Amino acid sequence: MNMFNLDVTAKCLIAEGWCPVESMDEIQDALNRGSEYSGASVQSILRPTETKLKPPTYNKTNKFTYAFQNIVDAYGIGSYQEVNPTPYTIITFPFLFAVMFGDAGHGILMAMFAAAMIIFEKRLANWKAGGEIFETMFGGRYIIILMGLFSIYTGLIYNDVFSKSLNVFGTKWNVTYTDAGLNYTQRQALGLDNNTHTVVEISADTYSVPVEAFARNDPYPFGIDPIWQVAGNKLLTLNSFKMKLSIVLGVIHMMFGIILSIFNYIHYKQYYKIFFRFIPEVLFLTSIFGWLVFLVFFKWITFYVNKNKQPRLLIVLITMFLGFGGTPNIEEGTQVFDPELQKYVQIFLVLIAVACIPWMLIPSPIYVIIKDKLSKRHRANYQRIEDDEEVRTNGEIAGGEGAAAQEDDQLEVGELIVHQAIHTIEFCLGCISNTASYLRLWALSLAHAQLSEVLWQQILQRALMMSALYISIPAIFIGFSVWAAGTIAVLLVMEGLSAFLHALRLHWVEFQNKFYMGEGYAFMPFSFATILTGEGEQ
Repeated sequence: MNMFNLDVTAKCLIAEGWCPVESMDEIQDALNRGSEYSGASVQSILRPTETKLKPPTYNKTNKFTYAFQNIVDAYGIGSYQEVNPTPYTIITFPFLFAVMFGDAGHGILMAMFAAAMIIFEKRLANWKAGGEIFETMFGGRYIIILMGLFSIYTGLIYNDVFSKSLNVFGTKWNVTYTDAGLNYTQRQALGLDNNTHTVVEISADTYSVPVEAFARNDPYPFGIDPIWQVAGNKLLTLNSFKMKLSIVLGVIHMMFGIILSIFNYIHYKQYYKIFFRFIPEVLFLTSIFGWLVFLVFFKWITFYVNKNKQPRLLIVLITMFLGFGGTPNIEEGTQVFDPELQKYVQIFLVLIAVACIPWMLIPSPIYVIIKDKLSKRHRANYQRIEDDEEVRTNGEIAGGEGAAAQEDDQLEVGELIVHQAIHTIEFCLGCISNTASYLRLWALSLAHAQLSEVLWQQILQRALMMSALYISIPAIFIGFSVWAAGTIAVLLVMEGLSAFLHALRLHWVEFQNKFYMGEGYAFMPFSFATILTGEGEQ
C-alpha cells in the first residue's frame, strides 16, 4: 500500500504495474472478490494506460518447460516480444548432449533415474535431505529424462551399449577371407593381378586384399555395422564419421539461429536488416561451410573404401582460398568431382563470401544515417510554434532544455560505424571459430566411448575371463561392483556434467548470439509469498 499514489481528491488510491494481457479478466475478478470480502462500497477499477516505458518479458512456462526457460534466461532475459529460443532448445539441447554422450546403456540408466524423480515428484518436492545438488537435479528432471532418451537414440546410431555393439541384423560386410598381408612381390609371384585383388595402402605397408572383401549387399539398416567393433581401424573410421557429423550438425544449428533472426527483424520492422544483415550472413555461411557440408555428404555417397585416392575435405576447403583459381588435383586430395566444374564452383563461392563482407559492413550504417536525417528534416518541416511571444519570453528554456534534448536525440555516427564493423568482424571470424567449436561433439563422444571401453576391458572383462571357479566368482562380484561404481561416478555423473556444460556453451555462444540479444528484464508478479520469503527484494 505504501507504493500507491493518491488521486486529486485524496479519496482513492492509484497503483500502476505490469500484467499479462491474457490475465486482465482474472485480475479484475480478483479485485472484485477483494472488494466484496472487504465490504467496500466502491468497486476497484482496472484500466490499461499508455506508457513509453519498456515492458518486462513474461514467458509462460509449466513444470516441463520451466528448466529449459531457466537455461535461456541464464544467458540473458529476452527483450519484449523477442524470439524466445526455449521451444527449440527443448529439442536441440538434449540432442547435442546425446551426440557427446551417445551410449544406449548409459542413456537407459539416466532416463530411469529421471523417470523415478518424475513419478515420485510430489514426495521429492519437499525432500530437503538431498541437499542443493539433488534439488538442482530434481528441478531439471525433465531435461535429464530427455537427455537420457536422446542418448539411447544416438547410442543405437553409434551401436554402443556399455561400449559393446548389438548384432541385430547381422553384418553387411563380406569377411570370409584371410588377409595374408602379401606385398607386391609376393602377389606377383603368386600370379595375382589387379582384377582379382585390390591394393590397399595402410601407413607405409601394402597389402593385397580380395575385392570381395569390400562387397556390401546393402547398407546396415540402422546405425553402425557391428563388425566395426572388432575391426583394427575402428577408431580411425568412427573418428572420421563423428568429426564430419559434428561439422554437419554445427552448420545446421548455426544456420537455424540465423534464420530465426529474420522474425525479430520483421516484428521490430527493421526490414533493412533483412537485406543488409540476414541475406549476406546466410550467403557467407553457406558459401564456405555449406559447401563443406555438401562435400561431406557427397563423399559419403560416392566414395568407397576400395578407392585408393580419397579427397581430404579439410585440404579442399583450405586450397579453395589459398589456391584460388587453381584446378583440383586428385593426387593432392583436393579433387572431389569433375576438376573443371569444381574449380569454377569454388571460384564462385569464394567471390560470394568476399562480397558479403562489405555487404554487411557498409550499407547498414549508411541507411541508418540517411533515414535519421530524413526523419529530422520531416520533423522540422512540420514543427509548429503557436505562440512566438511565449517562445521569446521562454527563450532560456528553448535554448537550454530544448537544445539538450536535441543533443540527446542526435545519432552517434562514429559509434554506429564502429558497432557495425565489430559485428561484421565478429560474425565472419565467428563462423570459423564457432564451426570449429562444434568439434567438441566429436571430441567428447570419443572420450566417452574410450572411457567406457577401458572400464569394460580392464575391469569387468578381466573378471569374466578368469578360469578358476573359486577365483572367478568373487572376482566377478568385485569386478562388477567396481565397474558399476565407475560407470555411475565417471561416465554418468562426471561425463554427463561435462557434456551438459558443453551443450550449454554451444547454445549460448554458437546458437543464441545469432539472433538473441537478451537485453530485457523479467516480469515479477506480485506475490505475498515472495515478499515474506524475501525473494523479491532483489
